[in-house]
Amino acid sequence: MMRQYDLVEKVLSYNPKANEALLNRAYVYAMQAHGQQKRASGDPYFSHPLAVAAILTGLKLDDETIATALLHDTIEDTQATKDEIEKLFGPNIAALVDGLTKIEKLNLVSKKTQQAENFRKLLIAISSDVRVLLVKLADRLHNMRTLEHMRAEKRRLIAQETMDIYAPLAGRMGIQEIRDELEELSFRWLHPAAYETLMSRLNVLREQNRGLTEEIASELRTKLEAQAIKADVTSREKKPYSIWLKMQNKQIGLEQLSDVYGFRVIVPDVQDCYTALGVVHRTWRVVPGRFKDYISTPKHNDYKSIHTTIVGPRHQRVELQIRTAEMHQIAEYGVAAHSGYKLAVLAKLHGDEHGAQGPQPSESTAYQWLRKLVDNLLEGDNPEEFLEHTKLELFLDQVFCFTPKGRLIALPRGANGIDFAYAVHTHIGNHCVGVKINGRHMPLLTELKNGDEVEIILSEAQTPPAAWENAVITGKARSAIRRATREAVRKQYLALGRDIMKAALERADKAPDTELSPILPRFQMKTAEDLLAAVGQGDIAADEVLGALDPNFRSDVPPKRRTITRDEAGWFNLGRVAGFKFRWAGLLTGSDRELRSKGVPLQNADGSPIVKLAEGGAVPGERIVGILDPGKGITIYPIHSPKLRAFEDQLDLWIDVTWDIQEGTTELYPARMQVTALNEPGSLARIASVIGAARGNIDKLQMVTRARDYTEMLIDLEVLDLKHLTDIVNGVKNLPVVSTASRVIA
Repeated sequence: MMRQYDLVEKVLSYNPKANEALLNRAYVYAMQAHGQQKRASGDPYFSHPLAVAAILTGLKLDDETIATALLHDTIEDTQATKDEIEKLFGPNIAALVDGLTKIEKLNLVSKKTQQAENFRKLLIAISSDVRVLLVKLADRLHNMRTLEHMRAEKRRLIAQETMDIYAPLAGRMGIQEIRDELEELSFRWLHPAAYETLMSRLNVLREQNRGLTEEIASELRTKLEAQAIKADVTSREKKPYSIWLKMQNKQIGLEQLSDVYGFRVIVPDVQDCYTALGVVHRTWRVVPGRFKDYISTPKHNDYKSIHTTIVGPRHQRVELQIRTAEMHQIAEYGVAAHSGYKLAVLAKLHGDEHGAQGPQPSESTAYQWLRKLVDNLLEGDNPEEFLEHTKLELFLDQVFCFTPKGRLIALPRGANGIDFAYAVHTHIGNHCVGVKINGRHMPLLTELKNGDEVEIILSEAQTPPAAWENAVITGKARSAIRRATREAVRKQYLALGRDIMKAALERADKAPDTELSPILPRFQMKTAEDLLAAVGQGDIAADEVLGALDPNFRSDVPPKRRTITRDEAGWFNLGRVAGFKFRWAGLLTGSDRELRSKGVPLQNADGSPIVKLAEGGAVPGERIVGILDPGKGITIYPIHSPKLRAFEDQLDLWIDVTWDIQEGTTELYPARMQVTALNEPGSLARIASVIGAARGNIDKLQMVTRARDYTEMLIDLEVLDLKHLTDIVNGVKNLPVVSTASRVIA
């Protein structure tokens, strides 16, 4: 464990103006606060914050950041409070430590929600001060280095979270050195067999290629020196996780990879980068399609370099990265090496003459990306959606496109015209109806390529269809589409709620514009519109509102059926009921009175529509239709049901129905399957096992025919959707004891 003196000396070695008293005070306070606490390894707990501080000294960070590293677990794991930290170490360090403290005391629904809330808090803190990120990544890195002391299940969860969030976040912020180690450690624990096999084969490959990298580096230096270019040429082996990922994506073996080894060429200035590139391309044959200029068009994380691949000495494919020393620092350490961060922090700490009075350093584009990400977070998405969108944006590579006015728009690879529209502005995305790519009208879902000029065609009458959410790939676009969809649904419920309350107020002899503000606290609503939308959605009954307005209100008659209005698309506003939406097939017009004239009650006494599934069931994912059953309600049939033939001459009874299932629902729906199986001991058990393993539920089993050699049976199942049902049918069909298996539509 590093001693107090060693830590202070290490900081002073790169920052002679460091506040020694602050570092000594933080060291002693953290050591006393953690006291006798132990880690899973049995080491004193204080060894962890000390190791985190040591990692950050390797990045040459300021003394406030080092002090924060020492204190980062005190609020969360000891009796220390934010107020105490602020009193002893100042508001800056207190804010940094608080930003690193997890949310523990909220009444959160699930571990996933808790993870998302903690991540939200972390990113908001990072957007205020990037040093929170640097401490958090060092904290995660040390935890990953000591992961072998955790239980296997916990180890896997931490490794997966690191691979999903922290490694790509380090990459997007340009801290490549930490990203590489986080990925390698996560890979080791998530895929131990693949890791061991790959490391073994890499050791063999190193022996076979002994001397090759030195030979190639020497020849590169000689060629560049001949052109008076002073270059530092170094070789590197690609990281195991990077190699494994490429093998997985391209479905190839290690022997087929041509760029396991790469070379970095570090030159004095930008002009030398292009001169060196010319020397390399004139000397060796270039591999087509493997040239990228990230100097003229840097990545989001400020990464700058020229990439090219040549067929070099010994006819070996060689990947080259050509950059300056400053570019190399940013490529390895990202925002931690960015001059803007360095100058701003030092000026803040020491009153440097280049601080408040001098020119202000520019902010890193990686940090700008993070700020935009947090802006999206604050626009109202729930935590799980935000976490999902962040993961999407962290993992994807980029393409660069232009607006007609020449503005550069960076998008994830695979993005389309809708993603582009939302990247320009949310309003543009919400109202886009078409796209021109390089002057030609193209479908909105056309995948964009590097260098495309994209023009968005707008219509103020357009609102984004809900289906767009599954068509886009950027988190910003998905988030905006979900918000617009929710707002559109809320407007429908609001309009319906106004109609319902107007009718209820008239029935109670009250003014239609009765003020609802006094009763909002009773329903825990912020605005009258929120209350009316809840009434329209059916969450709050109109009579409850009337009872709150007038304690003497009594209803001696059954609740009046609410008026059902129809929107422009023809949908009756029945709300979201039993997972369905309804509308007429176009044969009837007017309001729901026509339904009642047919003797079909739309609602039960509690106001909910009477809906049932036909025998044999129907499942989400297949087309369905509703049939009015006079005096009983609405029966839902799959569109291919043979029973619908009985209604071919009664088209006025047909209702257009669509599924309206909330995302992530675990509700099960009925379906029927016919199976012919051999009469062997255990046949039925094997069929039931397949269904159970697929998380289907057997509701009823009926033996239809039982012969000497085989049995025909009908199985009533409960499944999530059509895909779930298809998977179960195919799984049963593949059993050796099963002759046939098929879905039955009654």
